[in-house]
Amino acid sequence: MSIRPWKIVSSIKTKAYEIFALRKDQARSPRTGNVHDFYVLETTDWVNIIPITKKNEVVLVHQYRHGIQDVTLEIPGGIIENNDSPEIAARRELREETGYMASEMVLLGTVLPNPAFLNNRCYTYLAPDVIFNGELEQDDKEDIEVVLRPVAEIPQLIQSGEICHSLIIAAFNRFFNEYGNERL
Repeated sequence: MSIRPWKIVSSIKTKAYEIFALRKDQARSPRTGNVHDFYVLETTDWVNIIPITKKNEVVLVHQYRHGIQDVTLEIPGGIIENNDSPEIAARRELREETGYMASEMVLLGTVLPNPAFLNNRCYTYLAPDVIFNGELEQDDKEDIEVVLRPVAEIPQLIQSGEICHSLIIAAFNRFFNEYGNERL
């Protein structure tokens, strides 16, 4: 491949907010030599969890998402806080958002949510044979309802648009590529 990374000429953090910071970079094109402005949202890495019960049901959540001002159907997930490992964050988010716990977490892989202007990764875990262990621990910015759906229904939920969050679709793509129809 002949395309190379661009050389950063300058980089300054312009604004910082609770969940991200805005950085302005100037970078030089190795092809043209021209310098261009780029804006990057610096944010922490994220986790998503595909929790499956012993009855082969996926533990999903209906959750209000302010960016679209609507409720989406998703798998549990969230940010990796402090110095937590992705797996520790996945276990925490699963417990807080669903009340379920997992004895095993299997890393299915990572994706770059939008490398055009985000600098983070999203880790996806499979949590097989989860068990309900208690009430949800929602924070003040969450409104969550837990929903159980058979694994076999997931492709149709994606096809119909009921599951429409791109990172959730990417997570299920990893899951079905890894496990095929053995969980259906």
